[in-house]
Amino acid sequence: MSEAAERTDRTTAASGQLASGWRQYLRAIAALVRKDIAAEVRSWELVGAMLVFSLLVILLFNFALELQVQLRSEITSGVLWVTLTFAGTLGLNRAMASERERNSLDGLLLTPVDRSALYFGKTLANWLFMLLVAAIVLPLFGLLYSTNLVSPGLLLVVLMGTAGYAAVGTLLATMAIQTRTRDILLPILLFPVVLPALIAAVKASDGYLQGLPPDAIRPWLNLLVAFDVIFVAVAMMLYDSVVQE
Repeated sequence: MSEAAERTDRTTAASGQLASGWRQYLRAIAALVRKDIAAEVRSWELVGAMLVFSLLVILLFNFALELQVQLRSEITSGVLWVTLTFAGTLGLNRAMASERERNSLDGLLLTPVDRSALYFGKTLANWLFMLLVAAIVLPLFGLLYSTNLVSPGLLLVVLMGTAGYAAVGTLLATMAIQTRTRDILLPILLFPVVLPALIAAVKASDGYLQGLPPDAIRPWLNLLVAFDVIFVAVAMMLYDSVVQE
C-alpha cells in the first residue's frame, strides 16, 4: 500500500472517530434534557412555580401602577424582563435544588461523559422551561398592557436574552447549590453578571415595541450575541471545576 493511501486511511479513521465522538456527546446532552423534561412532566413543580410567579408579577404591575396608556407602553419592556428574570431565577434555584434533593447530581458526575455535556444539558433544559413560561406569559402580558408582543423581532430578543440568562444562571446555580444560603446567594451572584444582557434585552425589546429603525436596535442585538457567545464559552470551560467542588 502506498504512503498516500495509508495517509488517506488514517484520515478517514480519524474523521470517523471524531464523528462518533460528537454523536455520543450530542446523545448525552439530549439524554440529560429528556431526563429533566420527564421529571418536570411528572410534577410540574418548576414550571408551575415560575408561571404562577410570573402571572402574579404581571397582575401586580398592571393594577398597582395605574399608568396612562402611553406611559404604560414605555415601560412594557422593562416590566416584561423583570417578570422573566425573577421567574428564571426561581426556576434555576428550584432546578438545582431538585438535583441535590434527589442526589441525582452525584449520579450524573459518575457517568462517563464530558462535564461540558452536563452543562449544556442543564442549560438547554432550563432555557426550554423559561421559553415555555414566556410562551404563556407573552400573550397575557400583551392583553393586559394592550401591546402586541408577538412579533418576530421581539421573539428573537426573548430567545437570545433567555439563552444568555440560562447559560450564566446554570453555572452560578451549580456553584450556589453547594451552600446553605443558595436561595439568597444565587440572585446576588447572578444579577450583576447578567446586567449587561438584561439592559441590552430591555433596550432591544423597547426598540421593537416603539417601532425604531433596525440601525437603532442592532447595537443592542450585537451586545446580546456577544454576551451569549462569551459567557457560554466561559461557563463551558469552568463547569468542570465548579461541579467538582
